[in-house]
Amino acid sequence: MDKKLRIGIIGCGGIANGKHMPNLKKLDDKLELVAFCDIVLERAEKAAAKFGTEDAKVYEDYKELLKDETIDVVHVCTPNRSHSFITIDALEAGKHVMCEKPMAKTYAEGKAMLEAAKRTGKKLTIGYQNRQCTENLYVKSAAKENEFGEIYYAQAHAIRRRAVPTWGVFLNEYEQGGGPLIDIGTHALDLTLYMMDNYEPKMVVGNTFRKLADQTNTANAWGDWDPEKFTVEDSAFGHIVMKNGAVIMLEASWALNVADANEACFTLCGTEGGVTTKGDLRVNKVKHGRQTIEVPNLDAGGVAFYDGKKGDASELDMYQWINAIINDTDPCVLPEQALCVTRILEAIYTSAKTGAPVYFED
Repeated sequence: MDKKLRIGIIGCGGIANGKHMPNLKKLDDKLELVAFCDIVLERAEKAAAKFGTEDAKVYEDYKELLKDETIDVVHVCTPNRSHSFITIDALEAGKHVMCEKPMAKTYAEGKAMLEAAKRTGKKLTIGYQNRQCTENLYVKSAAKENEFGEIYYAQAHAIRRRAVPTWGVFLNEYEQGGGPLIDIGTHALDLTLYMMDNYEPKMVVGNTFRKLADQTNTANAWGDWDPEKFTVEDSAFGHIVMKNGAVIMLEASWALNVADANEACFTLCGTEGGVTTKGDLRVNKVKHGRQTIEVPNLDAGGVAFYDGKKGDASELDMYQWINAIINDTDPCVLPEQALCVTRILEAIYTSAKTGAPVYFED
């Protein structure tokens, strides 16, 4: 391309300031941040002053931002409830879209997003940046080379001991669609499905709990939460059976009385070996008639970063996304993959409410 991509940000809250905008700003040789929108105009103004071009525009209404035909790409960084309709409107306006995770509150909303991307021919990806963590790049390379054989059992881990997010709308079921399952469980499930390269679920059984939400003096990492505003689960667990018979156990909690917390990690068990990213990355195999545990040295390189580019997961995620637009290639996270994650999460919530398994028809 002979010009820089022009980026618009919709939603200038925590995730935009913590992940999207600072890492996009590092790619100023490829892009410029030219438009910022937030329902609180002051937030958009602060974002524009910190990250934007000198002539960056600010908006309260995202539809006004989308009218700017010079904008090439939009990042949707709003609460889950609005992911679907904002993304669809942006795609229809001719923009490529990165939407923050999860894809949507429901499978129907996510499916409509995918259909809009196909209809418009614009690129759509979801912000699952943990795929770019060094240990996950290593495991994905090993899985592609079939080092674990057939992966038939997996665990997706998203457990915090006492780390309930007390800001924004995280505790609001209407805005978010759920609690830790849809917030951090979505990362663990995405990673697990990605490593298994398996996106064909057969059935799900789920349970959710709201057991600690009414407690006080909680020793929470971000201070005590307000029980009256805590309208989502504090823990959720899912048993997922895939069409090929593989089983995934998903655990997600913001507050669980466990000694060890493990978030955005997984355990895989295959016919030729296994791997876990709980704690240090460990690969287990049988070699020369002996059980072995391998701990790769991830500080010594050996993983093919994008064109020699190194950085943290969020920076690498933005780098590969922008390059996918410039080079007209697929982004790492395909919308079809993210839709499968949303479908399974919704099924876990449905199963928890009905007390019955959820079977997928297709």
